[in-house]
Amino acid sequence: MTTLRLNQGPAATRVLGVGSYQPERIVTNDELSEVMDTNDQWIRDRVGIVERRFAEKDELLVDMAVAAGINALADAGVEPSEVDTVIVPNCTMPSPIPNAAAQVADRIGIKAAGAFDLNAACAGFCYGLGVASDLIRSGSAGKVLVIGAEKLTDVVDPGDRSTAIIFADGAGAAVVGPSDEPGIGPVAWGSAGDLVETIHMREHRFLFQEGQAVFRWATTQIAPIAFKALELAGVQPSEVDVLIPHQANLRIVEAIAKKLRAGGARADMIVADDIKFSGNTSSASIPMALDHMRKAGTVNSGDVVLMVGFGAGLSYAGQVVICP
Repeated sequence: MTTLRLNQGPAATRVLGVGSYQPERIVTNDELSEVMDTNDQWIRDRVGIVERRFAEKDELLVDMAVAAGINALADAGVEPSEVDTVIVPNCTMPSPIPNAAAQVADRIGIKAAGAFDLNAACAGFCYGLGVASDLIRSGSAGKVLVIGAEKLTDVVDPGDRSTAIIFADGAGAAVVGPSDEPGIGPVAWGSAGDLVETIHMREHRFLFQEGQAVFRWATTQIAPIAFKALELAGVQPSEVDVLIPHQANLRIVEAIAKKLRAGGARADMIVADDIKFSGNTSSASIPMALDHMRKAGTVNSGDVVLMVGFGAGLSYAGQVVICP
């Protein structure tokens, strides 16, 4: 009988560096009010967004992913030649073939990389981070570049105020590598496939969501996932320095934070509110928020960060990460 040999990787992983990219074009609420029945105060009250970024027609998802990936590698001090796997969580590639990851890897200079896309919509980055960590710990990968990237303006009806006021474009990335001490906790993930119709592509063209149904689900079901991620990592709610939920809607973010605090999180726990100036960028929102908060000095190296993503599928995932 043949016995197969299995690889054995390091016991722990960590995030080595992060980076992000946003298009130059800033779109204000007032600009949107010129083409649809809405206004600045209405948008701020319902979703908390002040402005968002839209890519130009010729700026592709792959372009944004490349820029974010390069920035993350620079932040980590890692050369492209040191990376052997690239994962690009996204749900807005124009077509499923070719995938984004192989193109992104080649353009960054990561040759012969294992490269694949991952579609868990707005939970995609947390899914990708969990997969990257497990690939390294199993010995299947050395260093992994995870890039959440979306061009949601390609799939949003510009006249539909229920989606056009929320979604935006951008990319956020993280470099994951081996560590002597655990820097990425176990992923807590799952799905609610019975609610698949609440967010879907209408006629395979435009994104549709039942806003109130998604709001009710997210504000009641996601906090328990955050607590589960803490439990798996052996971290008490009071130890969390920073909460970064998917930036779907400021009211959802605040509701999740309120439940975390009711469950023992500190009053001074920092809560990401990147949606105010970035909009909802799906799989890019969590790494983008982390990068922006680090640059602003509101999050520091060594902070305990609780991430939790949720969205179409309905899919959700979360984990505890030590900020690089």
